[in-house]
Amino acid sequence: MSQRPHAIVSGASSGIGAAVAQRLLRDGWGVAGVSRSAPAKGIAHIPLDLAQADGREVRAALADVPGTALVHAAGLLRVGALGELSADAGADMWRVHVEAACLLAGAVLPKLGQGGRIVLVGSRVSAGQAGKSQYAASKAAMVGLARSWAAELAPRGVTVNVVAPGATETPMLQDPARGGVPPKPPPIGRFIQPEEVAALVAFLLSPDAGAITGQEIIVCGGASL
Repeated sequence: MSQRPHAIVSGASSGIGAAVAQRLLRDGWGVAGVSRSAPAKGIAHIPLDLAQADGREVRAALADVPGTALVHAAGLLRVGALGELSADAGADMWRVHVEAACLLAGAVLPKLGQGGRIVLVGSRVSAGQAGKSQYAASKAAMVGLARSWAAELAPRGVTVNVVAPGATETPMLQDPARGGVPPKPPPIGRFIQPEEVAALVAFLLSPDAGAITGQEIIVCGGASL
């Protein structure tokens, strides 16, 4: 990596993305945040709506932004049982979780040399959960992307991983769009904290994690047991 590494973090204005951006700032990184609203002070803002942006817009927005790492943390949750699924909701989640990951990674790839990093923020729900089939499908697709890209980029010394948290104490946890699928604390008796997820992301971006690639690492407080 360069003397001062630089990360491009999507969803940097809220939730896990904001926690990742703040952790990286503390660790000495330069951080650019891709989000609709402005992130916290110290983070360069790249205003993009990833639910709407096309490849040309993403490439243009990131053209002059330094980056030795990409963290795709932007996300949204829509729920529904089989027979009541919304095609629009499914398409929205696919665009933000999967298509946006492809656009961001494609735009950042030319900047990534030896030691480059890509981390996608997925979900432990990628294995499936009642009432969240479309969300689970889009998060499972992120794992497929990461494993495929990891195989492609390993010869370049670039790693690609997924951090998959369980119920995390962010605004999404209280989103009215959850409807009849209320969050449940995991066996540790509390929700995951976004700073805990950010700590794992920071490790995966570090030189110490250079041999970890193509993995989905779950942070769930025992909910997967």
